[in-house]
Amino acid sequence: MSSVFKPSITDNLIAILTRIDAARKDAVAPAPETHLIAVSKTHPAEAIRSVLQAGHRLFGESKVQEAQAKWPALKAEFPDVELHMVGHLQSNKVREAVAIFDAIHSLDRIKLAHALKAECERSGKNPLLFIQVNIGEEPQKSGVAPKDTLAFVAEVRALGLNLQGLMCVPPAEASPAPYFGLLNTLAAEAALPLLSMGMSDDFDSAIRFGATHLRIGTAIFGERDYSKPDVN
Repeated sequence: MSSVFKPSITDNLIAILTRIDAARKDAVAPAPETHLIAVSKTHPAEAIRSVLQAGHRLFGESKVQEAQAKWPALKAEFPDVELHMVGHLQSNKVREAVAIFDAIHSLDRIKLAHALKAECERSGKNPLLFIQVNIGEEPQKSGVAPKDTLAFVAEVRALGLNLQGLMCVPPAEASPAPYFGLLNTLAAEAALPLLSMGMSDDFDSAIRFGATHLRIGTAIFGERDYSKPDVN
């Protein structure tokens, strides 16, 4: 009986990088660079290590506590890793987040901005920040409304934080293109160079609209195990 071939995580990574390259070549005006964030939330260190051993160094996690459990040892082994927080950040987890993450993609309220400023001043660290925009104005999602984004950008800039981009997650059942186009427009109006948009199911479209950072997990690591406790 013949066995069914199942691609390895490394095979998946190579396939995604190939698709990114092809999508950039097809795009009229892609970003100068498109970075792949391998989102490893819920996946064990063994799975992450296989991607690290393949040479990839940019990863994303959604929960502070999960990152603390996995990444100190991995960073000691691979010190050039860059770790991005791509999930919701509670204000009371800011100190831990700034300690372990190089970038935070989910700045969505002024209270959090002030907490980040205080911790950056205390620690001397200055993580890269993205404002999360609730691009579809969905009540169940976090983020700043599109109409409020430029004013919020001004508030964050006034605090002197390292704000460089916008992030969004389009509505699941809609074509993502109009939402990616809107985020691109907002970023241009705000003079922000980075766009965190595009996941496993829609990153080709995001590249066409200038994504600089793609957040891809399932297409690399496989389905996530959501039976684990949902801790931040």
